[in-house]
Order: sequence, then C-alpha cells, then structure tokens
Amino acid sequence: MAADTLARPQAYVIGVDVGTGSARAGVFDLAGHMLATAKRDIQLFHAPGSIVEQSSDEIWAAVCASVRDAMQQAGIAPGQVRGIGFDATCSLVVLGEGGRPLPVGPSEDPGRNIIVWMDHRAVEQAERINATGHEVLKYVGGRISPEMETPKLLWLREHRPQVFDAAWQFMDLTDFLTWRASGDLARSTCTVTCKWTYLAHEQRWDADYFRTVGLGVLADEDFARIGRSVVAPGTALGQGLTPAAAAELGLLAGTAVATGVIDAHAGGIGTVGADGDPFAALAYVFGTSSCTMTSTREPVFVPGVWGPYFSAMVPQTWLNEGGQSAAGAAIDQLLSMHPLAAEMQAQAQDEALPARLAQLVAQRTADLSDAVLLAEGLHVVPEFLGNRAPHADPHARAAILGLGMERDIDSLLAMYVAGICGIAYGLRQIIEVQARAGAPIDRIMISGGAGRLALVRQLLADGTGKPVVATEAAEPVLLGAAMLGGVAAGAFGDVASTMAGMSRSGEVFEPRSGAIAEVHAARFSAFGQLQELAARLRGAAHRPS
Repeated sequence: MAADTLARPQAYVIGVDVGTGSARAGVFDLAGHMLATAKRDIQLFHAPGSIVEQSSDEIWAAVCASVRDAMQQAGIAPGQVRGIGFDATCSLVVLGEGGRPLPVGPSEDPGRNIIVWMDHRAVEQAERINATGHEVLKYVGGRISPEMETPKLLWLREHRPQVFDAAWQFMDLTDFLTWRASGDLARSTCTVTCKWTYLAHEQRWDADYFRTVGLGVLADEDFARIGRSVVAPGTALGQGLTPAAAAELGLLAGTAVATGVIDAHAGGIGTVGADGDPFAALAYVFGTSSCTMTSTREPVFVPGVWGPYFSAMVPQTWLNEGGQSAAGAAIDQLLSMHPLAAEMQAQAQDEALPARLAQLVAQRTADLSDAVLLAEGLHVVPEFLGNRAPHADPHARAAILGLGMERDIDSLLAMYVAGICGIAYGLRQIIEVQARAGAPIDRIMISGGAGRLALVRQLLADGTGKPVVATEAAEPVLLGAAMLGGVAAGAFGDVASTMAGMSRSGEVFEPRSGAIAEVHAARFSAFGQLQELAARLRGAAHRPS
C-alpha cells in the first residue's frame, strides 16, 4: 500500500523480487523509504521425480504488472524513476533461438521452461559430479548441490538432449530478467559464481571442470550459452530499459537497469550494512527456503557450506552461503500433518496459519522466550527436503520425536514451536561450523516473509544464542534490489555506499540466558543426535542384508 507522499525527494528507484510463489515490486526513495509495493502470484508446476517447473513468460508478465501497480500506488511519474534492480530465485531458464521458451521436462510444454531451484531431479548427476573430486568443488563447500545449475544442465543433456542442443541460452532467472529488461546478455557475478561454478576470483570458467563432468560442449563453445560477459551486481546494463521493456513496465526507455543478484543475496545487501560492519553480521533470509550469508575479507573454506565466493554479494569480499532447502515450507509441511491444522486455517481465513499460531503462543506466555516450554518433549528436525548446510546431504529427511495422539490446539502449538526451534538449531549448526573454520559472526540480520513474526525472531535468537536484528525496512529484499538500481543510475558510488545510505537497523531480539538458554542447549544436543541417528538408519536401510 502507498506510504505518505508528502515532502518526498524527486528521484526514486525500483526493486523487483521474484520469489518462489510471487513477483513483487517496490518503489523507494534514495534514503531507502518505501513508497509502495505490489505483487502478483506465479505458478509452480510439480511432476513425479522431484520435478518443479515455472514459466519465464508468466514471470515476466507478473513482474511488469507488479511494477505498473506499484508505480500507480506510489503516484509518481515514470520520469522520476532513475533505476531498476532485479533479484530472483536461482532457477534455470532455458531459451531457444530468439528467446523462445523450450520445455525442460516430460510435459513437453514450452511454457514450462524453468527448472526451479527446489527441483531435485538432478540428485544423481550431482553425486556423480561430486565423485570426481574436482578442484572447482572447493568453492562450493566441497560438494555441489542438485539445486545448482551444472547438475541440472547435465540432467538436461542426458534426459532432454534435443532441448539441450536446441538451447540458445541457459540463464539464471535473475539474468533472464535483466536481459528481458535491457537486452544485455551479461551475467551477474552473484548468479554464476554461486550457482554455476564460475571462479570470480580468477574471472574465468574452468573448462576442465565442464569436460570432466560431462558438459565439455559448453567449454568447446567458449561458454557462449552460459555467459561470456560476467559483471558485478549493480553494473549498468546496455542502454538501460529497451523501448519494448519500458512499455511493458510503464517506465521510460533508457532507465538504468542494474545487474541483479539471487533473491537471498538481495536480502543480504538490504540488511548487513545497516550497522556499518558487514563482516560481523550473518544475513539470514527466512522464506520458503532459508539462506545464510557471511562476508569475510579473506577466503574461508567451510566444509558443507557453499563458497567461498568472491564479490558475489558485497564487492571485493568473500562470501560463504548456507541455509536449508525448506524452511518456511518445512513449517507449512509440518503443520499440515496435524489433524487440527485444516480447521485452524479455515478459522484464520486469509491469515497464514503460522501467524495465527504465533498469536496464540503469545497469549499463552508471559514472555516470547518462554514459548519453548510449550514444546517440552517434542523435537523436530525439519529436513523434509534434505540438509543444504552444514551436512550437504540432499537425502536427509525430517525426524520427529515425542509425537503423541493429541489432537487439540495445545499439541498444534507445541508442534509449531518445536518446528521453529528446529529451524533455529539448524541455523546454529551453520554458525558454529563457520566459526570453527574462521568466519565468526556476532549478530543475525533477518529478512524474508517467514521471519517477520516477533515470536520467530525471538526463538531464533534464543535457539542460536545470537542477537537477531531487524532492519527499519519492512521489505529488505526489495530494498536490496532497489539499491542495485540506485548504483546503476549513478545515485551512489558503489554497492557498499548504497548499503550504508539506504538501510538502517531496527528492533533487536536478544537471546535469553539462564534457564531458557539451558533448555535450548539440551534441545540443540537432541537435535544433533536425531540427525545422526536418522543418517545411520538411512545408511542401514540401504545396506544389503
């Protein structure tokens, strides 16, 4: 909704965020204040074999509609917009000649031309790549994930060779959006370094890696289909918005278009500079999935944590990236298992069930930290879609201990709290393994829709033992994208100065000490034991008798 329009500066920037379920746009002034935001939902197509797909045409249409709606709500003229920045999920877009979409799955529907980040069809290909032990894998935490693009490309070559051969471009979704906006095929250092194995610190692709894993054809082509030009986030692309894109977006041709970033990294840009020291903060984006980002001055190699990546978020610094494939989605999945969930959701109407449950928890506790006591005896390892970090195990699955036959609201609240605690303990594992490797942090900067609730923020603080800091910005991911638009437009000298100029810290959730801390310590220990037991049982089940 539109904010107060009095006494506004005359220059604005737009941030566009394409998440798993929607495309959103936000209009910001150069001080980081949001005037308006709008969104449009986008479809997910599921199929057997862990297949999840989307449509690039639908996403672009949703982006354009969101920008037009946000502009109308903000009440500003197109000529007042100086720049636009994009972020998106790290999903693979496949385009044929002329940019026409190509079908990436058995549906044969060219409208389904995106392999979504959460698609796990390429687990076998990832395992074969990891078995090579190639030197490049050092820069993805030692093991590549099926969420990344080279396993997906290998799957396409092996299972959809006609599509692979017909493809004109393979693009990360963010780079697709900036190409549609500007006509420039340059890729972002963020996308290709974090998800495609580009070695940004050496400014090159490793041809030997691609030949070793079975994608030598891309090296033989001198990487023309995955990006010969790689530029830093915030770099101005082409001549700005093309006339066609400007007409679709409701903006002016020539408006600066910034090289984009992955959605989680936009959240990092929008948060970690708020306190002035990005090296002491862990950016934590808690949405459908979760992502952790830690910046260091020198490369730090952390087993099971992606990276180190050079200049992938904050320019001229190194980045380690972790998180989980399912976070907000894991809580939704967990709650759906309870017999009272459907009735409670119906009562909540348009309100999300976790938000309704958080209200009920707050009514039952004198202090939000006391909520953990509601989950006594119930433990949840919410790894429904594997463990992204620090165990890098896509085969991991959820474990629940202490579930009884209760069907009442108290047992539903206990399940919810136990699930959030499980998310917190997974985050604590990442923080601790990074600290042991030489990348300690002293606070968590939070963003993402699933992390907006005060109860969630307090449980994360208590469960990790680290302060959780929210920014003043209600939409830090959108803000991060808009910051890039500001850099491309020349409103700021670089990304670092933009972060300092457009973001500010807000409420701080301090971890409780004493008895509550002891409860979390015991539960954290149980969390690790459950993980280990589940892994052992999984191994035993696959061993021949």
